[in-house]
Amino acid sequence: MALFSSVLQKALGVRQYHVASVLCQRAKVAMSHFEPNEYIRYDLLEKNINIVRKRLNRPLTLSEKIVYGHLDDPANQEIERGKTYLRLRPDRVAMQDATAQMAMLQFISSGLPKVAVPSTIHCDHLIEAQLGGEKDLRRAKDINQEVYNFLATAGAKYGVGFWRPGSGIIHQIILENYAYPGVLLIGTDSHTPNGGGLGGICIGVGGADAVDVMAGIPWELKCPKVIGVKLTGSLSGWTSPKDVILKVAGILTVKGGTGAIVEYHGPGVDSISCTGMATICNMGAEIGATTSVFPYNHRMKKYLSKTGRADIANLAEEFKDHLVPDPGCQYDQVIEINLSELKPHINGPFTPDLAHPVAEVGTVAEKEGWPLDIRVGLIGSCTNSSYEDMGRSAAVAKQALAHGLKCKSQFTITPGSEQIRATIERDGYAQILREVGGIVLANACGPCIGQWDRKDIKKGEKNTIVTSYNRNFTGRNDANPETHAFVTSPEIVTALAIAGSLKFNPETDFLTGKDGKKFKLEAPDADELPRSDFDPGQDTYQHPPKDSSGQRVDVSPTSQRLQLLEPFDKWDGKDLEDLQILIKVKGKCTTDHISAAGPWLKFRGHLDNISNNLLIGAINIENGKANSVRNAVTQEFGPVPDTARYYKKHGIRWVVIGDENYGEGSSREHAALEPRHLGGRAIITKSFARIHETNLKKQGLLPLTFADPSDYNKIHPVDKLTIQGLKDFAPGKPLKCIIKHPNGTQETILLNHTFNETQIEWFRAGSALNRMKELQQ
Repeated sequence: MALFSSVLQKALGVRQYHVASVLCQRAKVAMSHFEPNEYIRYDLLEKNINIVRKRLNRPLTLSEKIVYGHLDDPANQEIERGKTYLRLRPDRVAMQDATAQMAMLQFISSGLPKVAVPSTIHCDHLIEAQLGGEKDLRRAKDINQEVYNFLATAGAKYGVGFWRPGSGIIHQIILENYAYPGVLLIGTDSHTPNGGGLGGICIGVGGADAVDVMAGIPWELKCPKVIGVKLTGSLSGWTSPKDVILKVAGILTVKGGTGAIVEYHGPGVDSISCTGMATICNMGAEIGATTSVFPYNHRMKKYLSKTGRADIANLAEEFKDHLVPDPGCQYDQVIEINLSELKPHINGPFTPDLAHPVAEVGTVAEKEGWPLDIRVGLIGSCTNSSYEDMGRSAAVAKQALAHGLKCKSQFTITPGSEQIRATIERDGYAQILREVGGIVLANACGPCIGQWDRKDIKKGEKNTIVTSYNRNFTGRNDANPETHAFVTSPEIVTALAIAGSLKFNPETDFLTGKDGKKFKLEAPDADELPRSDFDPGQDTYQHPPKDSSGQRVDVSPTSQRLQLLEPFDKWDGKDLEDLQILIKVKGKCTTDHISAAGPWLKFRGHLDNISNNLLIGAINIENGKANSVRNAVTQEFGPVPDTARYYKKHGIRWVVIGDENYGEGSSREHAALEPRHLGGRAIITKSFARIHETNLKKQGLLPLTFADPSDYNKIHPVDKLTIQGLKDFAPGKPLKCIIKHPNGTQETILLNHTFNETQIEWFRAGSALNRMKELQQ
């Protein structure tokens, strides 16, 4: 096996990570307390930046420094923003439990003995909010025992650190333990950019990308454009870091950041806490950005020191010039926001880019017929669960309690990590939030991702909720399409939950106390970080053993939760003829529409079972309904997955037609695995979200876009399509599509793609994993 691994590493150009990582000449500082022998390589970052700056002969943005500083071959890599594909060497990988199952199943299939870079698994997605923290955690451990055991043993076998259920949300744990200025980290969750709050380039990817990095293969990323957001002025009053990204989302929309890194800079940056910067970067996923990042400053130094990483802060100070943008660097687009003039915002419903000032949302809601009565307020999540967030919310709650008031709405609190939970319990914040009517949930994702056993309404009942989360697509939080979900800051959520109405503006409106006297809430103030050290709480981390030779990873062939993977079929060398249209999607189609979460999360390790949710949320343009498509053979309407299975059984290959920004949202690669598993061959749309487009390529599907977006209107659900030109498939060369109408007429349109040579090899091999195995042979 050792010889096999060595041969594979040479064939794939694998970095000899564990050797290279100890060669730092100027200092040896560990990347984290959990990996004392894996060192930060600022010397290598500096060397690569100098090579690239000399080649390009221009100042570099911060994101360029970090990205280009991790190039596999900085001397020869072709670099052009928005066009070339970069081969990169990330520093580490992080996986949450829902996506880690498929990522680890793919890594097992690769045949490699150990991961090549530091990697971790975080159990945060499978805990359903129902009764409260401790009870919900016990229930989750019981229900998900098989999956947790698989992830724990797979981590032990292949050298991956394992954070047990109850540890907290992946992104908060990364910020507390693993992120650092200048790191290049990839994570199998779309909100991985949270780490940009500590000056790192942290990018959300699908599991197959993570497998590449864990296998030591250079990771490919289309060279990002760079959008600069210049911040002036300073935050004050009710305005919070969340309002920055809510404003930016309103400007750029859900696809305005696609293909770009959003880089914040300017004098206003220093008025934002480190965790506030993380909030802004986290929700940058909602504008389609590759990631977001802030320059290294004293706020990051303070946070690193408070979280036990003063050695990293001192090293970052030494290399600070490489952790901020060069003077005179150029951005592809610049947005300027004066923080002194920025007002509190609330975005929604149904999309995170529908921005309203809090002062105006009530009037808009009345006009649009949105329910004004707030049924539930929910704070926490990976976006807003910091010590400062909880402190500001508690400051609002404390004022209400002083006047004898409690929340009119239901109110839930989700701590971001065990460390946050323990610290807010110690410092009294949790008790204040309970006294005002809140329920403290488990340290997990919970309602933010649909893990919410909601009892106060029935499905189909029109209602409003406000959250401090990042995403508010239709049905995301509670599976009810009539829930109008709004996203805002934790302190605004708390104020609105106390008032119980969308019409309440805490900056100007009064509440009536228990004594009948009117009072106005003062703008909250809270410590950025605890005055004493953080309370770490319970120890929930499992180190991978040094010797894992005796470790077993069992997957039962009769399991309904886990399933070993079978390789996808290889391309047969022919054009794709007479493809049946499974569904022509109308309007927004997120990864939630393609592969729903909520109750389906339990099948994330079983490809066949989870494929029963394929596209059940997408709207069929033929009848305006979800999960109802015409079977072209029987002419009967039925569920999308059933129809796809029928086509697969009868050897009928099929295609999906989509609208704008198809695959927006989560990084979940199941949205790409499922159509491939059920016989899909291509997805043709007006445009794609970045992560989903890459995920489709990894699984051997063809993500194609209309050369003329209006050609979307030429295709009808009853048509058949032939995709020509695959024998001469080449980067930048369009493919032809023959549309065959039922009346015998035909028309030809052009389809664009973004495949490079490596990705074309994935398609020909049947998947990226198949291609990896070919190289092993």
